[in-house]
Amino acid sequence: MKITFISNYINHHQIPLCDAIYKLIGDNFTFVQAMDMEQKRVEMGWGVDLEKYPYVAEYSGDKSYCESMIRNADVLILGWSGQKELDDFVLELGKPVLRISERIYREGQWKAISPKGLISKYKEHIRYRDKKVYLLCAGAYVASDFELIHAYPGKKYIWGYFPPTQHLTKEQKEERFLEFENKKIELLWAGRFIKLKHPEFAINALRDLSKKGYDLHLTMIGDGEMLPGMKELSQIYGLEGKITFLGNLDPKEVRKEMLKSDIFLFTSNYLEGWGAVVNEAMNAGCAVVASAEAGSVPYLIHDGFTGMIYKNGEYNDMLLRLTELLDNPSRITAIGREAYEEICEVWNAEHAAAELIRFCHELLNGKPSPAISGPLSYAPSIKPPAMRRTLQEDNHLA
Repeated sequence: MKITFISNYINHHQIPLCDAIYKLIGDNFTFVQAMDMEQKRVEMGWGVDLEKYPYVAEYSGDKSYCESMIRNADVLILGWSGQKELDDFVLELGKPVLRISERIYREGQWKAISPKGLISKYKEHIRYRDKKVYLLCAGAYVASDFELIHAYPGKKYIWGYFPPTQHLTKEQKEERFLEFENKKIELLWAGRFIKLKHPEFAINALRDLSKKGYDLHLTMIGDGEMLPGMKELSQIYGLEGKITFLGNLDPKEVRKEMLKSDIFLFTSNYLEGWGAVVNEAMNAGCAVVASAEAGSVPYLIHDGFTGMIYKNGEYNDMLLRLTELLDNPSRITAIGREAYEEICEVWNAEHAAAELIRFCHELLNGKPSPAISGPLSYAPSIKPPAMRRTLQEDNHLA
């Protein structure tokens, strides 16, 4: 069985999955890089040495070879390529196609009423509803968006992003998941300091909980337009000594900070398509307190078991869920352990690749069956925040 994956460019979000697929089927797997990476992304550290990945073919460098890899594949995986002509070529071949998509109405499903938008969605998605085209939903609210336009009926499956998985030794696990004794609890927040990620939630929580006598320290990782204001806010609140700003760190260094932390705060709103830091923090054994609105959260977190979910982007509810953990520190350890196991057993590139290969074999031999849970299980239609909620935020992705 030959599989060809077409997307914009290979990057750290896709490499673990692609490596895992290549390990399973070798040279029968090809990744077609549809475009060159933008210089801005390269400067952010996204650049990749393509020579290290034997399965990568560059569309801009050898169009005819890439098209032959697409024609000769048994199953095609189509991400966002940024090349409409290439997308049309892939979809019109009549081969089985697994389309990976994030939300199409992230700023609000009310945008689906646009006649011009519906025409575009018909050309891009709806006309393939009865074809051998399946949707892999990279986010919990994706299925609802596509159900709204009646696309991919009965063919929507749970998917996502799969950062590298770290496996702790027996000794490391014993040390990581020690029962709590009286100690300062370490909170961690990591991401770009931009409006949709609400970094002020973490600082406000540190202020409010410190006033109540909780012994906490907060580390914040990242850069962005809001960082100067957040540093100023921490000074206004008198949090010197209780908060550390580390700036941008290499991903490996972020993982090290996660391993030193007890609770990870994930405060993004509904504009967050996925949020791979949730995967990473769970994999590090953190107890994650997360907004239900972000795409990864309903898929990755079983509330109260592998993490704590707060509703509707509400600060007070976040504070309540965080306080539940602080008042029952043994739950921090228990949730962190279950989160670690969830990533190591289910939400990782190796498991996703194995399910993908199984699914593709079944697809070629008849009707594919969904996984029981996790990647490639049926995607439920979970309603995203309503229009009223989108009017409460600066409702823009940029």
